[in-house]
Amino acid sequence: MGKIFNRLEEWIVVIVLSIMSTIAFVNILSRGFANYSFSFTEEITVNLFVLLTFVGTAIGVRKYAHLGFTLIYDKGNLLLKNIITILVGIMMMLLFFILLYFGMKMVQYQMDMGQKTPSLGWPQWWFSMSMPIGALFCLIRSIQVTIVEFRQQNEKGEQLL
Repeated sequence: MGKIFNRLEEWIVVIVLSIMSTIAFVNILSRGFANYSFSFTEEITVNLFVLLTFVGTAIGVRKYAHLGFTLIYDKGNLLLKNIITILVGIMMMLLFFILLYFGMKMVQYQMDMGQKTPSLGWPQWWFSMSMPIGALFCLIRSIQVTIVEFRQQNEKGEQLL
């Protein structure tokens, strides 16, 4: 299951980044050669960038690539490390749960109102789904990383005793 989820995240990033790059390249060519700009490409690119950011964040959480100040953690005993790990994990989960919840409410509102994108006239919720989907990926990864980190530091603690 873990490898499938890893691959799914990576494929989403590859596909979204490829689409964004292609759209930007075509738009640059059309401006340079035809003196014409496709205005709708900005709408697609900006909305895909949101998805890319969230899924990239989930990959960053999975790979422990997020920024952190670890002086207190590094100097602390096992109890303090456990407290910090749980506290940080809870805060991350809370943040992504809130983004997931309000993202779903936003999508539901857009569906109920029949809101369309300005340039293309597509349903806005198609693009807005990137927020709750990305937040769900981040929430899952936050839970996973917190459990793994907690187990690893307690295994190390047992080996020291």
